[in-house]
Amino acid sequence: MQIWRYLALLAVVIVLLMTIEPVRTYGQFMLTKLVGGYTVADRLEQYADKVSSQLNAAFSQQGISYPPKHLAVLAFKDTNILQLYAKNSDMQNWQLVKTYPIVKASGVLGPKLQEGDKQVPEGIYQSESLNPNSRYHLAIRVNYPNDFDRQMAQLDGRINLGGDIMIHGSSSSVGCLAMGNDAAEELFVLAALAGNNPMKIIIGPTDFRTKAVDGLAIAGKTPRWRAELYQHIRQELSAFPSAN
Repeated sequence: MQIWRYLALLAVVIVLLMTIEPVRTYGQFMLTKLVGGYTVADRLEQYADKVSSQLNAAFSQQGISYPPKHLAVLAFKDTNILQLYAKNSDMQNWQLVKTYPIVKASGVLGPKLQEGDKQVPEGIYQSESLNPNSRYHLAIRVNYPNDFDRQMAQLDGRINLGGDIMIHGSSSSVGCLAMGNDAAEELFVLAALAGNNPMKIIIGPTDFRTKAVDGLAIAGKTPRWRAELYQHIRQELSAFPSAN
């Protein structure tokens, strides 16, 4: 009888603990992990209403339907800023919706060249997939290396370009853009709700709409194709109205 008494007491304690929000949330998380992990749909159920309440007004102010089907993010290393743009299918011009601080971006100004250099890539990318079970809360996978990266690597004779570049939560970066958990939730939900339309991702050393390449302090070896890359980035950025 003694063991049943202890089990009953334990059950009461567990029930009481589950009334505490952080404990309940963690308990639900661990249970889900034990049975196979979260899906993107799980994360939408968890965060979509919260994100909608936070962003709906911002999209409406720009005349953009929520959730938007066309999304773009522009990230600038020198200022640690990420800008979110969107547009409706019947709109020609992109509209700036929100600006986020980048919490952490490892490395220095200049493109990523090889695995292990801890550089955030620079170039014109798009979202490739979503990770609802990232150890950095939530993550959007960037399609690095892209065709340009591979072509330049072949030109240079470089191999092992690296990969697994993400826009994710938390505040730790090893070649990724760490946005903090709140921003990661917003970007993840938007990318998920956009369906089959990948998010355009442009990462540059600076905002070439307002600044010139001259004067950029690029550390280390400068690739011979850097000017070509930056010209491509500058051209892509011209489609987006500057915040200034």
